[in-house]
Amino acid sequence: MRLSRLWVQIPTSGSSVRLSGFCPGPRPHAYFRCSYCDSRTLILKDGGGGPFWVGAAGGSDNMAGRDRIVHLLKQLERAACRCPAHSHTFHQGAAAAGGRKTDYAFEMASSNIRYGAGVSAEVGMDLQNLGAQNVCLMTDRTLTRLPPMQAVLESLVRNRVRFQVFDDVRVEPTDSSFKEAISFAKTDSFDVFVAVGGGSVIDTCKAANLYSCHPDADFLDFVNAPIGKGRPVTRALKPLIAVPTTAGTGSETTGVAIFDYEPLKAKTGIASRALRPTLGIVDPLHTLSMPERVAANSGFDVLCHALESYTALPYSQRAPCPTNPINRPAYQGSNPISDVWSRHALSVVSKYMKRAVRDSEDLEARSSMHLASVFAGIGFGNAGVHLCHGMSYPIAGNVKTHTARGYSVEHPLVVRHAVYIIPDLRPACRFNASVSLQPHGLSVVLTAPAVFSFTAPMCPERHLEAAEILGADVRQVKRADAGAVLADTLRRFLFDLQVEDGLGAVGYDKDDIPALVKGTLPQERVTKLSPRAHTEEDLSRLFETSMKLY
Repeated sequence: MRLSRLWVQIPTSGSSVRLSGFCPGPRPHAYFRCSYCDSRTLILKDGGGGPFWVGAAGGSDNMAGRDRIVHLLKQLERAACRCPAHSHTFHQGAAAAGGRKTDYAFEMASSNIRYGAGVSAEVGMDLQNLGAQNVCLMTDRTLTRLPPMQAVLESLVRNRVRFQVFDDVRVEPTDSSFKEAISFAKTDSFDVFVAVGGGSVIDTCKAANLYSCHPDADFLDFVNAPIGKGRPVTRALKPLIAVPTTAGTGSETTGVAIFDYEPLKAKTGIASRALRPTLGIVDPLHTLSMPERVAANSGFDVLCHALESYTALPYSQRAPCPTNPINRPAYQGSNPISDVWSRHALSVVSKYMKRAVRDSEDLEARSSMHLASVFAGIGFGNAGVHLCHGMSYPIAGNVKTHTARGYSVEHPLVVRHAVYIIPDLRPACRFNASVSLQPHGLSVVLTAPAVFSFTAPMCPERHLEAAEILGADVRQVKRADAGAVLADTLRRFLFDLQVEDGLGAVGYDKDDIPALVKGTLPQERVTKLSPRAHTEEDLSRLFETSMKLY
C-alpha cells in the first residue's frame, strides 16, 4: 500500500488551517489531522473514484485535476470536525451543530478601570479626549455636597466641559426613578454620560444612557424576563464614565442595572454587555467618608459576589445554549477567568475587610476593599451570582420594622449599601426613626451560611478552598463536611463584624417564609446559576435556617 502525505490549506475567517493527512493507495478517501485541534476525525471521500494527491510528498508526481480539488475542498467545508478554527457549523453555535443543550463557550467583558488616589481629577481631561460637547452628569442629592462630587465638578469646570447635572437619583432605584432619569436624558442631545455615586447612581445612569439611545423603546423591552421582554441591545450606546463612591456593588465593571419594579414589588434589572461603563475611575479617597456600618455592609456584598460567582454552576452546564452569541447572557456561570478574579477578591476581603470596617482612616484597608469590589465585579459580572442574591431581594423588599445602624436617608427605602453621609453632615439629612431600612449587603449575607452549606455537595473542593481563604484550617476536613466548615467560617466572620443574629433579628419570623419564597421565585436569572437545583421546599428550609445565625 502506497501512502503519500497530503497538505491542504483551508482559508477561514481571519486565518487559515492546514490539514495534513495521507491517501491510502487507490481507495477513494483520505484521513486528515487538523493542525488546530490535533484531532484525526475527518474522513474525506474523493468522488472521482480513484487515488488523489494534493502536494504529495516523497514520491508520485500525480496531481488531481482542478475539478477534483474543488470537490475535495467542498467536502472539507462540510466536514464534521468541530474545531472552531475551520468548522462553519461550529460558528453557528453548538446547538445548531450538534443539538447541544448546554453552552460550550464563555466570554469575558469588563470596563476599563483606572485606579489611584485622587484620580477623579482626571475625568475632565477624559471628557475632553472623548470630544464631549454636552455631558449628562448623574448623582444623588446627598453626594452633591460631598468631596467626590466636588472633585468631579472642579475637574469639569477646569477643563471647560459643558455639562448638566441630574441629582434626583434615588438610592435603591425603582422603575419610576429610572424613568425620571431617562426622561431627563432624552431632553437634550447628550453625547457622554458620567455617574458619580454608588451602584444606584451608576445603574440609573446606565438605564438613562440605554433608553436615550433607544427613544422609541418601551421600558420593558430590555428588562429581564419574565418581568420584561429581555430583548438584546443591538445599538451602540454613548460613552459612560463611572466614578464609584462605595466599595461594594462593582457596578463600574458590569453590564447590569438593578431596580425595584413597583407594580409587582419585585427586584429585577437589565443585563447586557452594552451597558458596561466605558471607564471606571476608582478613587480610594472616596471610601474614607463611609461610616462603619456602610463599610461593613458594602464589604458583605463583595464577599458574596466573590463566593457566589466562584461556586456558581459552571458555564458549560448552563442552559440553553445560545444559537447566536448576542443571546449569551452576561451571567454565564463560573469559568476559568472569573475564578481568578473571584478568588483574589475573596483573599483581599479576608485580609482587609475587618480593618476597613473598624478604622475609617485606614487608607490601605479601605483602598484594598475598593479594589476588591472591582475584582469581584469582574468575576461576578461574567459568572453571575446565585442563591444569596436571589433570596436577598425579597428580604430587602419585605422588611417591616428593622432600621439598619449607621444609615441616614431622606426617604423610606431599602438601601443598597450606598449612603454617603459623613458624621458632621448628618444633621442636614435627618433619618426618620419609623422608616424601615435594610441594606442590600446585609440582606445578602444573612443567608450565606445556610446557602453554602446547601450548595457544597455539588463542588466541595471550591467550598473548602473558600473556607481556607477565609481562615479555616481544612487540612483534615472531609469533602462531605465542606458545607459545614464554610458555613461555620462565615458565621465567625459575621460575628466578629457584629452582624445581626439572622433574619429573626431584622424583623422576620417563620410566618414570613412563604412570602420570602414567593419573592425569590421570579429571580431565576440568578437562582438558576446555583450549582445545586432547588425546590420551593428547599428555599423554605434555607430561609428557616437563616432565621438565626449564631
